Amino acid sequence: MTTSSSLPTLPRDERLAGRTAIVTGSSSGIGEAIAHVLAASGAHVVVHGRSAERAEVVAVAITERGGRASVVTGDLAESPDAARDFAARAAEAVGGRVDILVNNAGIFPVGPTADLPDEDVAALLATNIRVPHDLVGALAPAMAERGAGAVVNITSWMANVGTPAVGLYPATKAALDHLTKAWAAEYGPRGVRVNAVAPGATLTPGNAAAAEILEAMTAGSPAGKPGRPIDIAFAVRYLASDEAAYLHGATIDVDGGIVAARV
Repeated sequence: MTTSSSLPTLPRDERLAGRTAIVTGSSSGIGEAIAHVLAASGAHVVVHGRSAERAEVVAVAITERGGRASVVTGDLAESPDAARDFAARAAEAVGGRVDILVNNAGIFPVGPTADLPDEDVAALLATNIRVPHDLVGALAPAMAERGAGAVVNITSWMANVGTPAVGLYPATKAALDHLTKAWAAEYGPRGVRVNAVAPGATLTPGNAAAAEILEAMTAGSPAGKPGRPIDIAFAVRYLASDEAAYLHGATIDVDGGIVAARV
């Protein structure tokens, strides 16, 4: 698992110096690791979560390690206006210019299709699809006007396989995969690169109770073990940096080979 206290010591560099980044859902897990890695490379990062206390813990850990972080909280799925209000407040927190948007926040209630509660269906569609759509709509036009920016969407390996009793969550991630391509076509010609990272079975504080399941799930993969949040974070940093200048509409599978070499 990855938490502020257990993150490895990250070497500092300047590949994102002078840039600003919003990482949704970054008060724990994969988002927390992404925030730390982007900050270690010089970005001023907005740490987001619904709990100000948890987000502040992450921001303090970043600043103690020499990085820059601001906390902006909010329930993004509450309404389109709530997501747009967050985008405005986050942009203000970093001086009015957002260079990198990482759509990481997501939820994953699962269950048989006939039994999935209506409220879970609504929450999945709102959090995993509508919120990224609202944030890109709020922030990408300004990036395009400047002629530069990067959007990185966090999807999932599960978007590529059919799994019994886990239907809607992977479908929302497949939708985000498509939006990645659509937004690349829409904003790429104006200098905004839109790409995605598809994590595999990744062990986080949020799914620690399922550690044995994740280990069994990945035992037959080339990597032979679950992923770590930091593995996803390094891929996000690459896509956000100038090193990925020629990547548009791509999804990088950081899944230990669980899809490509599925047995």
